[in-house]
Amino acid sequence: MSITSFSEALYGFPPAELIEGPEGAVQVSPLIPGSPRIEDVASGSLERIDVLAPAGTIERRYVLAQALRALRPGGRLTALAPKDRGGSRLAKELAGFGAPATESARRHHRICVVDRPDSLGDLRVALEEGGPRHIDNLALCSQAGIFSYDRLDPGSALLLSLLPPLAGSGADFGCGLGVLARSVLHSPKVTTLTLIDIDRRAVEMATRNVADPRVTIRWADIRAGGLGLSRLDFVVMNPPFHDGGSEDQALGQGFIARAAEALRPGGTLWVTANMHLPYEKPLNAAFKTVELKASSGGYKIFEARK
Repeated sequence: MSITSFSEALYGFPPAELIEGPEGAVQVSPLIPGSPRIEDVASGSLERIDVLAPAGTIERRYVLAQALRALRPGGRLTALAPKDRGGSRLAKELAGFGAPATESARRHHRICVVDRPDSLGDLRVALEEGGPRHIDNLALCSQAGIFSYDRLDPGSALLLSLLPPLAGSGADFGCGLGVLARSVLHSPKVTTLTLIDIDRRAVEMATRNVADPRVTIRWADIRAGGLGLSRLDFVVMNPPFHDGGSEDQALGQGFIARAAEALRPGGTLWVTANMHLPYEKPLNAAFKTVELKASSGGYKIFEARK
């Protein structure tokens, strides 16, 4: 159902020192739990939208196309990105959509401003490529922008090769498309499994990919706590370690802390991580025993018991 109750929108968090966004703008980023979907904004309904454009080409073109679709003729799009993370391509991409922009550069960003023309070029290809679709090599539904959206990442592959049959009540933190969850659910001894991800697109795709009555899927920020999970028998996870393109080791540390809170005494955490990430210290602080199960191909797998 289309949303028509607001006229100004914001996608992501553009740096405040670069553009001054409208005070009442509604956030439509899929990475902000609870925000409306940009796809549901009625075509031609917005007066203004400010976009911190994603780095990935397919995802970025999709977001720009959605923003232009949602604007009324004459409505204003301000799109910006670091020049080495898609910013240098913004003006060309907007021109390709029939929306030539005024471009400026500031603090390593490119900033493009467009007053939407009465008629646009063809947005269909960008919307189709960036929208939900079936990925043949994964045999799963996916969407550009989700972590490892078109391939099985090596860290998850290594974890899957070692994960034993699990039992009882568990959770998949940062579930993505549901790859780990599908493997966990092969065990008939699993009674319930809660999938959680901060990315609405991942939640939507996991809902398609993991059809099992034992499953609950939630759109939430694991770091924020308040998940309402307790006395779990197990948690599996491949936690993120980038935020906005920059490495942030606190992300994985936060996931470890939330897992420790959710597990019962004796419950187990299975976690995969890039080799360089120093998760040993937070794991040993939060768990009774920590065992390195594998170290291969730039990744390491831990089993931690509370």
